[in-house]
Amino acid sequence: MRLIPTAYLASYFLSTLGNSIAAIALPLIVLLTTGSALGAGTVAAATALPAVVAGLLMGVVIDRINRRTSSVVTDLVSAAAMAALPIVDAITGLTIGWFVLFGILGSIGDVPGITAREALLPAIVRHGAMSAERLIGLREMLGSVAFLIGPALAGLLVTLLDGSTVLWVTAGTSFLAAMVTLAMPHRIGRISADVPVATAGAPGTPTPTPTPTRSPWRDLSEGWRTLARDRFLVTVTVFSVIVAMVLAAYQGLILPVYVTIQDQAGMLGLILSALAGGILLGAGLFAAVGTPGHRRAWFMGGLLLATAGFFAMASLPSVLIVIGAAALVGAGGGILNTIIGVVLIERIPESMRGRILSTQNAALTVAAPAGIMAAALLVEYATLEIASWSIASLWLIALAVSLVSRSLRSLNSSTPPADEDPTDAQQ
Repeated sequence: MRLIPTAYLASYFLSTLGNSIAAIALPLIVLLTTGSALGAGTVAAATALPAVVAGLLMGVVIDRINRRTSSVVTDLVSAAAMAALPIVDAITGLTIGWFVLFGILGSIGDVPGITAREALLPAIVRHGAMSAERLIGLREMLGSVAFLIGPALAGLLVTLLDGSTVLWVTAGTSFLAAMVTLAMPHRIGRISADVPVATAGAPGTPTPTPTPTRSPWRDLSEGWRTLARDRFLVTVTVFSVIVAMVLAAYQGLILPVYVTIQDQAGMLGLILSALAGGILLGAGLFAAVGTPGHRRAWFMGGLLLATAGFFAMASLPSVLIVIGAAALVGAGGGILNTIIGVVLIERIPESMRGRILSTQNAALTVAAPAGIMAAALLVEYATLEIASWSIASLWLIALAVSLVSRSLRSLNSSTPPADEDPTDAQQ
Protein backbone atom coordinates (compact mmCIF):
# COMPACT_ATOMS: atom_id res chain seq x y z
CA MET A 1 0.00 0.00 0.00
CA ARG A 2 1.37 3.40 -0.95
CA LEU A 3 2.08 6.31 1.38
CA ILE A 4 -0.93 8.45 0.46
CA PRO A 5 -3.77 6.00 1.21
CA THR A 6 -1.84 4.60 4.19
CA ALA A 7 -1.44 8.07 5.70
CA TYR A 8 -5.07 8.90 5.01
CA LEU A 9 -6.38 5.73 6.64
CA ALA A 10 -4.04 6.09 9.63
CA SER A 11 -5.16 9.69 10.17
CA TYR A 12 -8.82 8.65 9.94
CA PHE A 13 -8.30 5.86 12.46
CA LEU A 14 -6.49 8.09 14.96
CA SER A 15 -9.12 10.82 14.73
CA THR A 16 -12.02 8.36 15.06
CA LEU A 17 -10.34 6.60 17.99
CA GLY A 18 -9.88 9.91 19.79
CA ASN A 19 -13.51 10.85 19.22
CA SER A 20 -14.76 7.48 20.46
CA ILE A 21 -12.65 7.78 23.63
CA ALA A 22 -13.80 11.36 24.23
CA ALA A 23 -17.46 10.42 23.73
CA ILE A 24 -17.25 8.15 26.78
CA ALA A 25 -14.54 9.81 28.86
CA LEU A 26 -15.64 13.45 28.68
CA PRO A 27 -19.15 12.96 30.19
CA LEU A 28 -17.62 10.80 32.92
CA ILE A 29 -15.02 13.46 33.70
CA VAL A 30 -17.69 16.17 33.83
CA LEU A 31 -19.73 14.00 36.20
CA LEU A 32 -16.74 13.16 38.41
CA THR A 33 -15.54 16.76 38.48
CA THR A 34 -18.84 18.53 39.07
CA GLY A 35 -20.92 15.75 40.62
CA SER A 36 -23.82 16.86 38.45
CA ALA A 37 -25.60 14.74 35.84
CA LEU A 38 -27.32 17.93 34.70
CA GLY A 39 -23.89 19.43 34.15
CA ALA A 40 -22.92 16.61 31.78
CA GLY A 41 -26.14 17.14 29.86
CA THR A 42 -25.55 20.89 29.75
CA VAL A 43 -22.12 20.44 28.19
CA ALA A 44 -23.51 18.12 25.53
CA ALA A 45 -26.41 20.43 24.70
CA ALA A 46 -24.28 23.59 24.69
CA THR A 47 -21.80 22.17 22.19
CA ALA A 48 -24.31 20.63 19.77
CA LEU A 49 -25.53 23.83 18.07
CA PRO A 50 -22.05 25.38 17.62
CA ALA A 51 -20.89 22.10 16.06
CA VAL A 52 -23.69 22.26 13.48
CA VAL A 53 -23.13 25.96 12.71
CA ALA A 54 -19.36 25.52 12.46
CA GLY A 55 -19.85 22.51 10.21
CA LEU A 56 -22.06 24.45 7.81
CA LEU A 57 -19.92 27.58 7.64
CA MET A 58 -16.60 25.77 7.38
CA GLY A 59 -17.80 24.01 4.24
CA VAL A 60 -17.15 27.24 2.34
CA VAL A 61 -13.61 27.44 3.75
CA ILE A 62 -12.91 23.82 2.84
CA ASP A 63 -13.91 24.60 -0.75
CA ARG A 64 -11.57 27.60 -0.86
CA ILE A 65 -8.28 26.44 0.66
CA ASN A 66 -6.08 23.38 0.34
CA ARG A 67 -8.06 20.47 1.79
CA ARG A 68 -5.07 18.81 3.38
CA THR A 69 -4.52 22.09 5.24
CA SER A 70 -8.18 22.14 6.32
CA SER A 71 -7.90 18.64 7.73
CA VAL A 72 -4.69 19.41 9.62
CA VAL A 73 -6.03 22.66 11.11
CA THR A 74 -9.32 21.13 12.30
CA ASP A 75 -7.48 18.26 14.01
CA LEU A 76 -5.15 20.74 15.71
CA VAL A 77 -8.13 22.78 16.93
CA SER A 78 -9.68 19.63 18.42
CA ALA A 79 -6.36 18.69 20.04
CA ALA A 80 -5.91 22.16 21.55
CA ALA A 81 -9.45 22.22 22.97
CA MET A 82 -8.96 18.86 24.68
CA ALA A 83 -5.47 19.69 25.96
CA ALA A 84 -6.68 22.99 27.44
CA LEU A 85 -8.98 21.24 29.93
CA PRO A 86 -6.30 19.40 31.97
CA ILE A 87 -4.14 22.55 31.87
CA VAL A 88 -6.95 24.68 33.30
CA ASP A 89 -7.71 21.92 35.80
CA ALA A 90 -4.12 22.03 37.07
CA ILE A 91 -4.16 25.84 37.39
CA THR A 92 -7.60 26.84 38.65
CA GLY A 93 -9.77 23.73 38.64
CA LEU A 94 -12.58 22.98 36.20
CA THR A 95 -16.16 24.19 36.34
CA ILE A 96 -19.13 23.69 34.00
CA GLY A 97 -18.22 26.98 32.33
CA TRP A 98 -14.77 25.73 31.33
CA PHE A 99 -16.19 22.48 29.97
CA VAL A 100 -18.75 24.41 27.90
CA LEU A 101 -16.17 26.91 26.62
CA PHE A 102 -13.67 24.33 25.41
CA GLY A 103 -16.46 22.03 24.26
CA ILE A 104 -17.64 24.80 21.95
CA LEU A 105 -14.08 25.47 20.74
CA GLY A 106 -13.59 21.75 20.15
CA SER A 107 -16.82 21.56 18.18
CA ILE A 108 -15.30 23.99 15.67
CA GLY A 109 -12.93 21.19 14.77
CA ASP A 110 -15.30 18.21 14.94
CA VAL A 111 -17.83 18.38 12.08
CA PRO A 112 -15.50 20.49 9.87
CA GLY A 113 -12.77 17.93 10.51
CA ILE A 114 -15.00 15.09 9.33
CA THR A 115 -15.94 17.10 6.24
CA ALA A 116 -12.35 18.06 5.41
CA ARG A 117 -11.21 14.45 5.61
CA GLU A 118 -14.10 13.26 3.43
CA ALA A 119 -13.42 16.04 0.90
CA LEU A 120 -9.92 14.58 0.43
CA LEU A 121 -11.24 11.20 -0.70
CA PRO A 122 -11.33 11.78 -4.50
CA ALA A 123 -7.71 12.96 -4.43
CA ILE A 124 -6.67 9.92 -2.39
CA VAL A 125 -8.31 7.68 -5.00
CA ARG A 126 -6.66 9.55 -7.89
CA HIS A 127 -3.16 9.60 -6.44
CA GLY A 128 -3.17 6.51 -4.26
CA ALA A 129 -3.45 3.70 -6.82
CA MET A 130 -6.39 2.20 -4.91
CA SER A 131 -9.98 1.72 -5.99
CA ALA A 132 -12.69 3.74 -4.26
CA GLU A 133 -14.40 0.49 -3.22
CA ARG A 134 -11.31 -0.75 -1.40
CA LEU A 135 -10.42 2.62 0.14
CA ILE A 136 -13.90 3.28 1.55
CA GLY A 137 -14.23 -0.33 2.69
CA LEU A 138 -10.94 -0.14 4.59
CA ARG A 139 -11.97 3.21 6.07
CA GLU A 140 -15.26 1.77 7.37
CA MET A 141 -13.39 -1.22 8.78
CA LEU A 142 -10.94 1.00 10.66
CA GLY A 143 -13.81 3.13 11.94
CA SER A 144 -15.56 0.07 13.36
CA VAL A 145 -12.31 -1.06 15.02
CA ALA A 146 -11.94 2.38 16.60
CA PHE A 147 -15.50 2.24 17.93
CA LEU A 148 -14.87 -1.27 19.23
CA ILE A 149 -11.79 -0.43 21.29
CA GLY A 150 -12.46 3.26 22.04
CA PRO A 151 -15.13 2.86 24.76
CA ALA A 152 -13.21 0.07 26.48
CA LEU A 153 -10.02 2.13 26.37
CA ALA A 154 -11.90 5.15 27.73
CA GLY A 155 -13.19 3.14 30.69
CA LEU A 156 -9.69 1.82 31.41
CA LEU A 157 -8.11 5.27 31.19
CA VAL A 158 -10.69 6.85 33.50
CA THR A 159 -9.90 4.11 36.03
CA LEU A 160 -6.11 4.37 35.76
CA LEU A 161 -5.58 8.10 35.27
CA ASP A 162 -6.50 11.02 37.45
CA GLY A 163 -9.55 12.98 36.31
CA SER A 164 -8.98 15.25 33.33
CA THR A 165 -5.53 13.84 32.53
CA VAL A 166 -7.37 11.29 30.38
CA LEU A 167 -8.00 14.10 27.91
CA TRP A 168 -4.28 14.27 27.10
CA VAL A 169 -4.83 10.97 25.32
CA THR A 170 -7.65 12.30 23.13
CA ALA A 171 -5.65 15.47 22.45
CA GLY A 172 -2.71 13.28 21.47
CA THR A 173 -4.71 11.21 18.99
CA SER A 174 -6.01 14.37 17.28
CA PHE A 175 -2.49 15.82 17.16
CA LEU A 176 -1.07 12.61 15.70
CA ALA A 177 -3.88 12.55 13.12
CA ALA A 178 -2.87 16.06 12.04
CA MET A 179 0.80 15.10 11.79
CA VAL A 180 0.06 11.99 9.72
CA THR A 181 -2.10 14.04 7.34
CA LEU A 182 0.73 16.54 7.10
CA ALA A 183 2.97 13.72 5.83
CA MET A 184 0.93 13.58 2.63
CA PRO A 185 2.09 15.79 -0.28
CA HIS A 186 0.64 19.31 -0.29
CA ARG A 187 -0.68 18.78 -3.85
CA ILE A 188 -3.13 16.17 -2.56
CA GLY A 189 -5.26 18.90 -1.04
CA ARG A 190 -5.53 21.12 -4.10
CA ILE A 191 -9.08 21.73 -5.23
CA SER A 192 -9.26 20.23 -8.71
CA ALA A 193 -11.56 20.96 -11.59
CA ASP A 194 -14.79 18.96 -11.74
CA VAL A 195 -13.42 16.03 -13.73
CA PRO A 196 -14.19 12.32 -13.25
CA VAL A 197 -12.31 10.59 -10.46
CA ALA A 198 -11.03 7.97 -12.89
CA THR A 199 -9.25 10.58 -15.06
CA ALA A 200 -8.47 13.43 -12.69
CA GLY A 201 -4.78 13.70 -11.87
CA ALA A 202 -3.74 11.77 -14.98
CA PRO A 203 -0.79 13.16 -17.01
CA GLY A 204 -1.86 16.19 -18.96
CA THR A 205 -5.12 16.66 -17.06
CA PRO A 206 -5.44 20.25 -15.81
CA THR A 207 -6.30 20.67 -12.15
CA PRO A 208 -6.86 24.38 -11.63
CA THR A 209 -7.58 25.67 -8.17
CA PRO A 210 -10.70 27.86 -7.99
CA THR A 211 -10.13 31.44 -6.93
CA PRO A 212 -12.63 32.66 -4.33
CA THR A 213 -14.14 35.82 -5.79
CA ARG A 214 -17.67 35.72 -4.36
CA SER A 215 -19.11 36.22 -0.91
CA PRO A 216 -19.04 33.24 1.46
CA TRP A 217 -22.82 33.39 1.83
CA ARG A 218 -23.31 33.13 -1.94
CA ASP A 219 -20.96 30.16 -2.06
CA LEU A 220 -22.80 28.48 0.80
CA SER A 221 -26.23 29.01 -0.76
CA GLU A 222 -24.91 27.70 -4.08
CA GLY A 223 -23.86 24.49 -2.37
CA TRP A 224 -27.31 24.12 -0.81
CA ARG A 225 -28.99 24.66 -4.19
CA THR A 226 -26.75 22.07 -5.79
CA LEU A 227 -27.64 19.57 -3.08
CA ALA A 228 -31.38 20.32 -3.35
CA ARG A 229 -31.40 19.93 -7.16
CA ASP A 230 -29.61 16.59 -7.26
CA ARG A 231 -32.11 13.78 -6.59
CA PHE A 232 -29.40 11.30 -5.72
CA LEU A 233 -27.80 13.58 -3.11
CA VAL A 234 -31.19 14.45 -1.57
CA THR A 235 -32.15 10.77 -1.42
CA VAL A 236 -28.85 9.73 0.15
CA THR A 237 -29.06 12.56 2.70
CA VAL A 238 -32.62 11.62 3.74
CA PHE A 239 -31.69 7.93 3.90
CA SER A 240 -28.57 8.61 6.00
CA VAL A 241 -30.42 10.90 8.43
CA ILE A 242 -33.12 8.30 9.07
CA VAL A 243 -30.55 5.55 9.61
CA ALA A 244 -28.58 7.79 12.00
CA MET A 245 -31.74 8.53 14.01
CA VAL A 246 -32.66 4.85 14.29
CA LEU A 247 -29.16 3.70 15.27
CA ALA A 248 -28.71 6.51 17.80
CA ALA A 249 -32.09 5.77 19.39
CA TYR A 250 -31.18 2.11 19.88
CA GLN A 251 -27.60 2.65 20.96
CA GLY A 252 -28.21 5.68 23.13
CA LEU A 253 -31.48 4.78 24.87
CA ILE A 254 -33.55 1.74 23.90
CA LEU A 255 -30.81 -0.87 24.36
CA PRO A 256 -29.45 0.64 27.61
CA VAL A 257 -32.98 0.71 29.06
CA TYR A 258 -33.63 -2.84 27.83
CA VAL A 259 -30.53 -4.41 29.41
CA THR A 260 -31.19 -2.49 32.64
CA ILE A 261 -34.73 -3.90 32.85
CA GLN A 262 -33.34 -7.37 32.12
CA ASP A 263 -30.81 -6.84 34.94
CA GLN A 264 -28.03 -7.54 32.44
CA ALA A 265 -26.43 -4.11 32.08
CA GLY A 266 -23.05 -5.69 31.43
CA MET A 267 -24.35 -7.13 28.15
CA LEU A 268 -24.71 -3.69 26.54
CA GLY A 269 -21.03 -3.63 25.66
CA LEU A 270 -21.36 -7.02 23.97
CA ILE A 271 -24.37 -5.86 21.94
CA LEU A 272 -22.57 -2.74 20.75
CA SER A 273 -19.46 -4.81 20.01
CA ALA A 274 -21.59 -7.12 17.85
CA LEU A 275 -22.85 -4.06 15.96
CA ALA A 276 -19.31 -2.78 15.36
CA GLY A 277 -18.12 -6.28 14.47
CA GLY A 278 -20.90 -6.55 11.90
CA ILE A 279 -19.82 -3.25 10.34
CA LEU A 280 -16.26 -4.55 10.20
CA LEU A 281 -17.42 -7.72 8.44
CA GLY A 282 -19.75 -6.00 5.95
CA ALA A 283 -17.31 -3.25 4.99
CA GLY A 284 -14.44 -5.72 4.78
CA LEU A 285 -16.38 -8.07 2.54
CA PHE A 286 -17.29 -5.28 0.12
CA ALA A 287 -13.73 -3.92 0.16
CA ALA A 288 -12.41 -7.38 -0.72
CA VAL A 289 -14.79 -8.43 -3.51
CA GLY A 290 -17.09 -5.49 -4.32
CA THR A 291 -16.94 -4.16 -7.88
CA PRO A 292 -18.47 -1.08 -9.57
CA GLY A 293 -20.72 -3.15 -11.82
CA HIS A 294 -22.51 -4.90 -8.94
CA ARG A 295 -23.11 -2.06 -6.49
CA ARG A 296 -26.89 -2.22 -6.79
CA ALA A 297 -26.91 -5.92 -5.89
CA TRP A 298 -24.64 -5.28 -2.91
CA PHE A 299 -26.85 -2.36 -1.84
CA MET A 300 -29.95 -4.54 -1.90
CA GLY A 301 -28.11 -7.22 0.06
CA GLY A 302 -27.12 -4.64 2.69
CA LEU A 303 -30.73 -3.46 2.92
CA LEU A 304 -31.94 -7.03 3.41
CA LEU A 305 -29.45 -7.70 6.23
CA ALA A 306 -30.19 -4.42 8.01
CA THR A 307 -33.97 -4.90 7.71
CA ALA A 308 -33.78 -8.42 9.15
CA GLY A 309 -31.59 -7.17 11.98
CA PHE A 310 -33.74 -4.18 12.91
CA PHE A 311 -36.96 -6.17 13.07
CA ALA A 312 -35.36 -9.04 14.96
CA MET A 313 -34.14 -6.44 17.46
CA ALA A 314 -37.43 -4.51 17.59
CA SER A 315 -39.28 -7.21 19.53
CA LEU A 316 -36.53 -7.13 22.20
CA PRO A 317 -36.44 -10.90 22.71
CA SER A 318 -33.61 -12.61 24.60
CA VAL A 319 -30.30 -10.76 24.88
CA LEU A 320 -28.59 -13.40 22.73
CA ILE A 321 -31.02 -12.76 19.86
CA VAL A 322 -30.49 -9.01 20.22
CA ILE A 323 -26.73 -9.58 19.93
CA GLY A 324 -27.25 -11.56 16.71
CA ALA A 325 -29.64 -8.90 15.38
CA ALA A 326 -27.10 -6.16 16.12
CA ALA A 327 -24.50 -8.09 14.12
CA LEU A 328 -26.90 -8.27 11.15
CA VAL A 329 -27.63 -4.53 11.38
CA GLY A 330 -23.91 -3.83 11.49
CA ALA A 331 -23.12 -6.05 8.51
CA GLY A 332 -25.84 -4.45 6.42
CA GLY A 333 -24.82 -0.98 7.55
CA GLY A 334 -21.18 -1.62 6.73
CA ILE A 335 -22.09 -2.52 3.15
CA LEU A 336 -24.51 0.40 2.75
CA ASN A 337 -22.11 2.99 4.18
CA THR A 338 -19.29 1.81 1.94
CA ILE A 339 -21.37 1.91 -1.24
CA ILE A 340 -22.80 5.33 -0.45
CA GLY A 341 -19.32 6.66 0.31
CA VAL A 342 -17.99 5.36 -3.01
CA VAL A 343 -20.81 6.84 -5.08
CA LEU A 344 -20.58 10.19 -3.29
CA ILE A 345 -16.98 10.44 -4.50
CA GLU A 346 -18.24 10.17 -8.07
CA ARG A 347 -21.40 12.24 -7.85
CA ILE A 348 -20.51 15.35 -5.78
CA PRO A 349 -18.89 18.11 -7.88
CA GLU A 350 -15.27 18.43 -6.77
CA SER A 351 -15.44 22.20 -6.28
CA MET A 352 -18.48 21.87 -3.97
CA ARG A 353 -17.52 18.86 -1.87
CA GLY A 354 -16.90 20.92 1.26
CA ARG A 355 -20.24 22.70 1.18
CA ILE A 356 -22.35 19.66 0.29
CA LEU A 357 -20.61 17.27 2.69
CA SER A 358 -20.72 19.84 5.50
CA THR A 359 -24.49 20.16 5.05
CA GLN A 360 -24.92 16.39 5.14
CA ASN A 361 -22.66 16.02 8.20
CA ALA A 362 -24.48 18.82 10.01
CA ALA A 363 -27.78 17.02 9.36
CA LEU A 364 -26.32 13.80 10.74
CA THR A 365 -25.04 15.65 13.82
CA VAL A 366 -28.61 16.76 14.57
CA ALA A 367 -30.14 13.38 13.66
CA ALA A 368 -28.47 11.41 16.47
CA PRO A 369 -29.75 13.48 19.43
CA ALA A 370 -33.14 13.80 17.71
CA GLY A 371 -33.41 10.01 17.56
CA ILE A 372 -32.44 9.65 21.21
CA MET A 373 -34.92 12.31 22.27
CA ALA A 374 -37.74 10.69 20.27
CA ALA A 375 -37.00 7.33 21.89
CA ALA A 376 -36.86 8.92 25.34
CA LEU A 377 -40.28 10.52 24.90
CA LEU A 378 -41.79 7.24 23.71
CA VAL A 379 -40.32 5.31 26.64
CA GLU A 380 -41.45 7.97 29.10
CA TYR A 381 -45.04 8.33 27.87
CA ALA A 382 -45.67 4.86 26.38
CA THR A 383 -43.63 1.68 26.89
CA LEU A 384 -40.22 0.40 25.91
CA GLU A 385 -41.81 -2.05 23.47
CA ILE A 386 -43.81 0.69 21.72
CA ALA A 387 -40.69 2.84 21.56
CA SER A 388 -38.69 0.00 20.02
CA TRP A 389 -41.27 -0.82 17.35
CA SER A 390 -41.87 2.85 16.57
CA ILE A 391 -38.17 3.55 16.04
CA ALA A 392 -37.72 0.38 14.00
CA SER A 393 -40.66 1.48 11.85
CA LEU A 394 -38.66 4.57 10.87
CA TRP A 395 -36.37 2.14 9.07
CA LEU A 396 -39.32 1.28 6.81
CA ILE A 397 -39.21 4.88 5.55
CA ALA A 398 -35.52 4.54 4.70
CA LEU A 399 -36.24 1.18 3.09
CA ALA A 400 -39.09 2.61 1.00
CA VAL A 401 -36.96 5.57 -0.10
CA SER A 402 -34.17 3.29 -1.24
CA LEU A 403 -36.50 0.91 -3.10
CA VAL A 404 -38.63 3.44 -4.99
CA SER A 405 -36.02 6.12 -5.69
CA ARG A 406 -34.95 6.17 -9.33
CA SER A 407 -31.70 7.90 -8.40
CA LEU A 408 -30.55 4.89 -6.34
CA ARG A 409 -31.00 2.61 -9.34
CA SER A 410 -27.94 4.22 -10.93
CA LEU A 411 -25.44 2.99 -8.32
CA ASN A 412 -23.53 1.00 -10.93
CA SER A 413 -22.80 4.19 -12.88
CA SER A 414 -20.91 7.36 -11.97
CA THR A 415 -23.28 9.45 -14.11
CA PRO A 416 -26.83 10.57 -13.25
CA PRO A 417 -29.76 8.52 -14.59
CA ALA A 418 -31.50 9.70 -17.72
CA ASP A 419 -34.45 11.27 -15.89
CA GLU A 420 -32.15 13.64 -13.99
CA ASP A 421 -30.67 16.79 -15.44
CA PRO A 422 -26.92 16.52 -14.84
CA THR A 423 -26.52 20.24 -15.42
CA ASP A 424 -28.62 21.03 -12.37
CA ALA A 425 -25.78 20.09 -10.10
CA GLN A 426 -23.35 22.32 -11.94
CA GLN A 427 -25.35 25.54 -11.95
